[in-house]
Amino acid sequence: MEKKVFVTHELPGEVIHQLSGLCDVNVWLGPGLLPASGLREELSDCDGVVCLLTDRIDRELVEALPGLRFVSSMSVGVDHIDVQALTARGIPLGHTPGVLVETTADTVFALLLAAARRVSEADRFVRQGEWRRENRWSPDFFTGKDVGGATLGLVGLGEIGQAVARRAQAFGMRVIAWNRTPKAVPGVRLQSLESVLAESDFLSVHLALAPETQGLLNTSRIAAMKPGAVLINTARGGIVDEQALAEALSSGRLYAAGIDVFAEEPVPVDNPLLSLPNVVLTPHIGSATARTRARMADIAAANAIAALRGEPMPHCANPEVYAR
Repeated sequence: MEKKVFVTHELPGEVIHQLSGLCDVNVWLGPGLLPASGLREELSDCDGVVCLLTDRIDRELVEALPGLRFVSSMSVGVDHIDVQALTARGIPLGHTPGVLVETTADTVFALLLAAARRVSEADRFVRQGEWRRENRWSPDFFTGKDVGGATLGLVGLGEIGQAVARRAQAFGMRVIAWNRTPKAVPGVRLQSLESVLAESDFLSVHLALAPETQGLLNTSRIAAMKPGAVLINTARGGIVDEQALAEALSSGRLYAAGIDVFAEEPVPVDNPLLSLPNVVLTPHIGSATARTRARMADIAAANAIAALRGEPMPHCANPEVYAR
């Protein structure tokens, strides 16, 4: 019987087209994203799935699919998937590490600069006609925060954190960092989390979402940040307490924030960050360049092809399944 693979969204890149030569491929064509109930139905007789970070593959779904042989996600993080449930079944999980490092680091600096120089506020001021109505200028007109010479603190010093550090050094910034394990990086001074929070003019989060990082930047740690600091998060929303962040921003204790990821996505309309003028918000676009997304799709497809051929995935998030 021919193997069947379900792809939860049309993907860019070229490698995905090779799948049809190895199996029966079914692609969700929309409209919109595939609902959870539809995912279970579509996977009922499939050997594998190529999915996105918006597709939740939990234990209940895994246990309902006795024929599932592999999962390949077009994402670096795999917190949308129950990795333990897959590993217990010996099911390999593919992901796409490394490919989005530089692109995401660019996004960090885009948010950092936009928040520091009040770009979103100024854009709204012009578009809404306020400039014409007020036609004013003064020494403090849309003044922002200097980036050059400031201190950047990194919470997490993986590949993306290191790429951000390189950019910061080019801006003449002093770079300090906290990492869960010691790591020597040129130009970066490792410090305790408490001292990084207290000294950073700009704080950028670069951690995977896991039980030990869930809510890491909570009310007390946000309160421990340097007064007037800017917080940037392009990692995962659940790491930062959004209510505590909103309160610190609205009180003026923190200067601004640049947020690309949220605890709930799409972000609900009652999220307190949406009403604040000193927050730059983007819809999880850290890796959103055409080239990077195509490369991610190619890696996800290559992982799926390897699994179909009975070979180890080139990029497997749970490689211990191959030791069995």
